[in-house]
Amino acid sequence: MATAHTSLAPVADDPYAVLGVAPTATDAEVKQAYFAQVRAHPPESDPQAFKLIRAAYERLRSPEKRLEADMLRVQAWPEPALPAGLKAEPVLDLHVAAEDVIRAARALTEMSRRDFREDCREIKW
Repeated sequence: MATAHTSLAPVADDPYAVLGVAPTATDAEVKQAYFAQVRAHPPESDPQAFKLIRAAYERLRSPEKRLEADMLRVQAWPEPALPAGLKAEPVLDLHVAAEDVIRAARALTEMSRRDFREDCREIKW
């Protein structure tokens, strides 16, 4: 009784894993898998597993609910393949060069003008 519950507990968030079907399964395959899981975990002998199976089937039963379940599924982020020569942890360069500070100041202020004298006119009295 407890072994069936513990076998379904880690996958309770993924209804496809609870029912044992692929995300590309048809409605008929989902229904067939649901009945197979119910036969394997009847509510009389394994109520906790049956609750998980029933909740998973409710999330995949109709196309609208299935679309919602698909949008809420959490998938693992694929790890990038690193070349053999690279370390797993990148080293950050925190060195700030004077040219970078001046370039940032020019971009954020009016220091980027060529010559302030071109903006000034001669004042005549």
